[in-house]
Amino acid sequence: MTRNFMPLVALFAGTALLLFAGGINGLILPIRGDAEGFSATSLGLLGTGWAVGYVGGCMLTPRLVARVGHIRTFGAMCALAAIAVLVSLLVISSTVWIPVRALSGFCFAGSAMIAESWLNEKADARSRGRIFGIYTMVNLAATTAGQMVLTLGDASGIFFFVLAAIVYCLALLPTAIGATTSPTPLTEVKLDVFSLWANSPVAVFAVLMVGISNSAFGTLAAVYAGRVGFSLGDIALFASIPILSGALAQIPVGIASDRFDRRHVLVVISVLAVVTDLCFLTIGSTDPTLLLILSGFFGATVFVMYPVIVAHANDHAAPGTFIQVSGGLLLVSGIGSIVGPTVAGIAMASISAAALFLVTGICHVCITLFTLYRIKKSAAPTEKGSFQASPMSRGLTPETIALAAE
Repeated sequence: MTRNFMPLVALFAGTALLLFAGGINGLILPIRGDAEGFSATSLGLLGTGWAVGYVGGCMLTPRLVARVGHIRTFGAMCALAAIAVLVSLLVISSTVWIPVRALSGFCFAGSAMIAESWLNEKADARSRGRIFGIYTMVNLAATTAGQMVLTLGDASGIFFFVLAAIVYCLALLPTAIGATTSPTPLTEVKLDVFSLWANSPVAVFAVLMVGISNSAFGTLAAVYAGRVGFSLGDIALFASIPILSGALAQIPVGIASDRFDRRHVLVVISVLAVVTDLCFLTIGSTDPTLLLILSGFFGATVFVMYPVIVAHANDHAAPGTFIQVSGGLLLVSGIGSIVGPTVAGIAMASISAAALFLVTGICHVCITLFTLYRIKKSAAPTEKGSFQASPMSRGLTPETIALAAE
């Protein structure tokens, strides 16, 4: 078994470096931007820019790879991502940061897709589950480590920008100098909303709301924590704890999802998310310990919704359409990710920092009410597939979906 996984070490190393740099990049920008006096609306637009670029990367990278090849494209993506971080350091302006962040999203999606396509090439029926499990752990550990490294320095300096750029460049080395052969063409997905809606209205609506909610939190959680008086170390924890708790919660939620109607499980999760949103809105406390505990509960609810929704959609899908359905839902989630940070940023600028959880709360209420409506209107499916744990939806690409396919 060890011999079979040795060729994958370089690929996992490249992926880990990529996600580590992405973790630094994604957290340092809102922290530094807030310290520089950027408005909450501008900081929200950073997330919108990243989501636009990320969706574009998922859709256009297969064509670029077909034109110039995997290795050239991967090297270009990593180099441009490093340049984008350094430009953000050289020109501290929201007008510049927003399009540069879109470039980062495009490059991150493209480079992740190419790295994952190599993993797909090496996966077979016997090893696919283990490879995907290891990849998911690498995804979680590297992203969390990238965020937590911010506790080691001063966000007002140049260190973290330069570090992220260096690690982006390092990420291209394992595949550039490795002996792994170039993989098959990348998985390309298209958005067919009408077919997705006919397959599962709950999945389409809920994944859109999840995209809005999770992208708003992912972009502006650090801003919220900074404005309630958290230290840099506590801000990093506030962003990282939800990811960890969401990963742990996938185990019990997956078991429940396989035993009961997934829509009922989704309702329970979304109600718990609403309760957590209300706690953030009404608690009136800035005690870091209490808010960090709440962030853990928040992550344990919001970051398990996406795999439950995708599993429900695939229960209704025709055999052999897993990648098409899941890929379409990924793009719907991406559309929500474009909307969420902007709406939340405007709300935080107009009301208060806690308005972030007003936006997420509205999304979770909508999921609850629409799912209950659909439960009343239609019967549950008679047969179900197995729940498939997955990385956070903002870190998914069509290649991740193909890797998870059985």
